[in-house]
Amino acid sequence: MAVLKTVLMVIFILVSIILTVIVLMQEGKSAGLGTISGAADSYWGKNKGRSREGVLVKVTRALVVLFLVIAAVLNIGSF
Repeated sequence: MAVLKTVLMVIFILVSIILTVIVLMQEGKSAGLGTISGAADSYWGKNKGRSREGVLVKVTRALVVLFLVIAAVLNIGSF
């Protein structure tokens, strides 16, 4: 049981570091001057899920779910 807890702790730390790096790589959600002139309807505005930013958002969501699940499992194991 101690080995499983150690492995989960190492995975938890790695997920935490990767999650921090990915969040820092993302751009802010503030709208720039491009939305005033209608640039929001550009190719990148319509296909945001396929862009680099869209991939980062999807990976962030998956890592957050993994982070929460591992945190819950580690917390249950501490009782």
